[in-house]
Amino acid sequence: MNKTVDKVIMFNVAVIDMDKAKAFYTNRLGLKVSKDIGQGDMRWVILDLPEGGTSIALTTAYGDAKPGTMQMQFSTSDIQATHKRLNTKSAKATTPIGDDLYGPESGVRWFQLNDPDGDLLTIVQLP
Repeated sequence: MNKTVDKVIMFNVAVIDMDKAKAFYTNRLGLKVSKDIGQGDMRWVILDLPEGGTSIALTTAYGDAKPGTMQMQFSTSDIQATHKRLNTKSAKATTPIGDDLYGPESGVRWFQLNDPDGDLLTIVQLP
């Protein structure tokens, strides 16, 4: 089989208020800013996870994309501590910790919250 692509390196998330979104992803979720690029009314903030992997590009230059329509899943090794940390940082979880995302026998635990634009973030602890 011929491989066309190797991996996802970055995806865009449309935002309305860049500074508010940047603060949420860095201060609340712990992502690191690798680039903050402005060009006129357009701005891109590239965020990286502490362990590397796919980058997130917050952008105000989103064309047909609509802020608040993205759904993302992040993993954590300690769901209880992450839930507590986010709830004490005013990033209130919209759901309690559950174990039925992939079925109760999967061992996956999770909760959800929204970013400042309403994008749905699911925080998952894998078994």
